Amino acid sequence: MFLHSFAKILKKENTMFMKQLILLPVTSFILFASNDMESLYLQNACNACHGMYGEGMGASPRLQGQKEAVLLRRLKDLQRGKTRSAFGTIMISFAKSLDENQTIEMAKYLSTLKKVIPKERYEHDSFDNTGDGSS
Repeated sequence: MFLHSFAKILKKENTMFMKQLILLPVTSFILFASNDMESLYLQNACNACHGMYGEGMGASPRLQGQKEAVLLRRLKDLQRGKTRSAFGTIMISFAKSLDENQTIEMAKYLSTLKKVIPKERYEHDSFDNTGDGSS
């Protein structure tokens, strides 16, 4: 029920509000982007749903490591208004904002993404996961 209601919200005029809401926390990341497509990925807040490395989050699919041709076809489908799910409707406006060259370059960029996990993430001496159900 929640997912259906959420999809309805995305279909309505709240899309602009959703974009603004998503863009707020990512503006600082743009300053550290290493190339144009990474900047565009962050500027458009792609990472808010797809993750910093395109690893996918929740209902948002993994983009990292997908074949460039597949990503390009999906972006072009979205630009034509074709989507596979109700959640994809928000992606239509993002895809349409890319020009032809950006679409090609974004597909190339996403296909080369790799997940990076900082080493120190799991090397904390003070962290003890005993009894919390984790492995």
